[in-house]
Amino acid sequence: MFYQARLSNGMRLVVEEISSVRSVSLGIWIGTGSRDENQHTNGMSHFIEHMMFKGTESLSARQIAELFDGIGGHVNAFTSKEYTCYYAKVLDEHFQLALQTLADMLTNSKLASEELAKERKVIIEEIKMYEDTPDDQIHDLLASTMYPNHRLGYSVLGPEGNLLAFTRDDMVAFLQQHYTPDNMVLAVAGNVKFNDVQAAAEQYFSGLQGKRAEFVQNPPVFKADKQIRNKSTEQAYICLAAPGFAYDDSRLHALLLLNNIVGGTSSSRMFQEIREERGLAYSVYSFYSAYRDGGNFGVYTGTSPEQAQDVINLIGRILSELSRDGVTAAELQKAKDQVKGSLMLSLESTSSRMSRLGKNELLLGKRVSLDDTINRINEVSLESINDVAKKVCGSSMTMTAIGPFDDLSISTF
Repeated sequence: MFYQARLSNGMRLVVEEISSVRSVSLGIWIGTGSRDENQHTNGMSHFIEHMMFKGTESLSARQIAELFDGIGGHVNAFTSKEYTCYYAKVLDEHFQLALQTLADMLTNSKLASEELAKERKVIIEEIKMYEDTPDDQIHDLLASTMYPNHRLGYSVLGPEGNLLAFTRDDMVAFLQQHYTPDNMVLAVAGNVKFNDVQAAAEQYFSGLQGKRAEFVQNPPVFKADKQIRNKSTEQAYICLAAPGFAYDDSRLHALLLLNNIVGGTSSSRMFQEIREERGLAYSVYSFYSAYRDGGNFGVYTGTSPEQAQDVINLIGRILSELSRDGVTAAELQKAKDQVKGSLMLSLESTSSRMSRLGKNELLLGKRVSLDDTINRINEVSLESINDVAKKVCGSSMTMTAIGPFDDLSISTF
């Protein structure tokens, strides 16, 4: 059974009771990420995410870690471009303790100066590790190239200079602006009772007050461009992207299926031709990113530098064929079956169900049931997916590459 409510302070609550399991997954979703920062605060959301685990008025960082380890649970967090999530998965008998601890972390974090100094160094090491991982770094390079004058182009980690400058007062001010109950969703899925969850949430989050500061978010403007980063690597790392669609766009399900056909599975066009038939790459896949007011569709591959141009030309040919000729009825049906099967299997996990509840409430402001999603997938026609293929695969693209070269061409697209 699904339930939703608002706490007395305005925080949204979504709960799915699943009596057939013994676990509970819970997540606190905050509608704030790197997109909500500016040039001076870029990296703040991610830094705060780290600091929430560094101790409260009643628990030290070590005690928080030992608490979840001691009950056989799991706790973690992540920051994205448009939201931050703190989540845990525990046995149902430990739900109250897990919720109380997460609430304590988010409402009573000490943000101690000595912990801030230590965690600053940890995140700088994280940035260095990231910079030594070109297959991750290439995606940030892509974002900054296709959104050069927009906050969606910011890195989630932020620049090292910002991290060195952040103070505790800066963090407190950012929290007061963004970590407000009207900008938060508590999502719970598992063997719980809604009334118990609501009562506990009212108790543990009652001290959270205020409203999010209002500011205008301009829609992103996609820029078709090219950026090559010359770096001594064994492989060439390449991303190409075209404009996509927002979360609530009616064409998003068609793009989901198109992604599956282009490069989302091991039987997709790109995987089969580039890896299986020609042996030109170990890793090649397509992806899409949807935001509240825009999105993108892209392709990633890693290949030998001497093969890079040939692989780019091949990707261009495959996309051009899709734009011109579309997909087949057999490809569309196979994609529908694969996507529906993957979706239904994933929802056997309480973590997946919690994540689905939280994101839909935070980003769309409503529940989207499994039946609703399956119906939307089934409704995608051959005509509608081919219209999307023509628009997306036929658009001017942005390309980014990291490797031992100075230039690559996308003129063949």
